Amino acid sequence: MVLENILKKETVLWPRREQLETLQVNMGRLCNMACNHCHIDAGPAAGEVMSHETANRVIRFLLKCHIRTLDLTGGAPEMAPSFKSLALAAKNLVEEIIVRCNLTIILEEGMEWLPEFYKRIDAHIIASLPCYSRENVDRQRGKGTFGKSIRALQILNKSGFGKKNNMKLDLVYNPGGAFLPGNQRSLEKDYKKVLGEEYGITFNDLFTITNIPINRFGSELKKNGNYNKYVSILETRFNPLALDKIMCRTLISVGWDGLIYDCDFHHAMNMPLTNRNGIAFNIDNLNPDELVDREIQCRDHCLACVAGEGSSCGGSLL
Repeated sequence: MVLENILKKETVLWPRREQLETLQVNMGRLCNMACNHCHIDAGPAAGEVMSHETANRVIRFLLKCHIRTLDLTGGAPEMAPSFKSLALAAKNLVEEIIVRCNLTIILEEGMEWLPEFYKRIDAHIIASLPCYSRENVDRQRGKGTFGKSIRALQILNKSGFGKKNNMKLDLVYNPGGAFLPGNQRSLEKDYKKVLGEEYGITFNDLFTITNIPINRFGSELKKNGNYNKYVSILETRFNPLALDKIMCRTLISVGWDGLIYDCDFHHAMNMPLTNRNGIAFNIDNLNPDELVDREIQCRDHCLACVAGEGSSCGGSLL
């Protein structure tokens, strides 16, 4: 393994788990979009989606274990039939509910209720807008996506998100090719200038997230002959300072079927978190206290989280 060799060469250890703070729940692969950078191959035809029964299992877990943040992702999490009931039940069980929104879902027929529902659950919206350029966004996410995303952001602004102190709206930048994100603070200034001046849009923070070379993005890299180049960039830009801040130290991911993973990327790679007997944890038998000081599985795709300024679902680490 490339990563194992780097850790040995740098004489550093892969971090271990700390107290659980964030429960990230993948509501399934169903999505109204099929973006090039998607690490779980989400799309309109995907059949994997969280059932009401599994959502109720998540709620039972939240009732017995104090979790600071519930992070709802997908696919488009809002398309899961169990999204509403899970989010409503969790509102009084956690301190924060994050909804990872692709923006265009708000404009889909029958989804007009979303902005008011986000307000009802006091959602912290983290929305994907991989660039402030129409050309780049449409190339990465499909023709017409930029215009729809702008309209959705204007709707969210009108509802108060990105404007009122208790209604956070953050945006996510993903690189559009085989390269790492630029400096997060610098990109945020550019985003705010362009989106504000040209479209009247305001938001709170910008998160830069490094693309993981797996599934759809990995296939795209291989098709264009850039896979080895990209992995080499991740390898040469390894940053040991990011190790102590990787998100999987305080986060676990729950798959649409209730299995437990170190992160959503391990979920995409079918690498469930197992007990000491090699049996996969699920949301029913998980005791967060048993995870403290446990080793975190690492594979070569984890290089993306510790390259350059580091990367997590909350943006750069450094």
